Amino acid sequence: MDLNNIKYDSAGLVPAIAQDVNTGQVLMLAYMNEESLKISVDTGYATYFSRSRQELWKKGETSGNLQKIVSMKYDCDGDTILLLVDQTGPACHTGALSCFFNNLYGEDINVKSKILEDVYSVIKDRSENPKEGSYTNYLLDKGIEKTCKKVGEESSEIIIGAMKKDRENVIYETSDLLYHVSVLLFQSGITWDEIFTELKKRR
Repeated sequence: MDLNNIKYDSAGLVPAIAQDVNTGQVLMLAYMNEESLKISVDTGYATYFSRSRQELWKKGETSGNLQKIVSMKYDCDGDTILLLVDQTGPACHTGALSCFFNNLYGEDINVKSKILEDVYSVIKDRSENPKEGSYTNYLLDKGIEKTCKKVGEESSEIIIGAMKKDRENVIYETSDLLYHVSVLLFQSGITWDEIFTELKKRR
């Protein structure tokens, strides 16, 4: 990237869009000044300029939700930057994976791979805010051994359904398996993002 091609506004800022390199999901919009852009390029981690605090801020420095930059591009006019990032944890300060979760118009369509991350977020929320009668809280309270047993049971159900050529049953039991695997990952301190990253290495 030729930094001299970037056009800053009257405040010396340029909008920067962060996009998840693994899922393609748009994560957030922030602003950079010349200094934060140079730091981002030099360190390989996204650093922005806070308009409200009037200071630089490295994304995830406090929360741990860092954005490792895979590549950076700028648009045809040089007045907007696109960062493809390997996002650790949620990008939004609300705990959402993306800041863009409020539907304004049209059908609210989830990115398919995001559904597993949404399930994971619910599991995390149940851990932090237990809900009476929640099956997820039941599993979390019982511990990882109970979850492992359920993963084994659901795997067996899928095998039985496949051997019987019961398509609907395989779909149903696979959904159950992915839910229980999500709980198991959470209990193990592993995110779906780490799984996606590993799968991407094998492509």
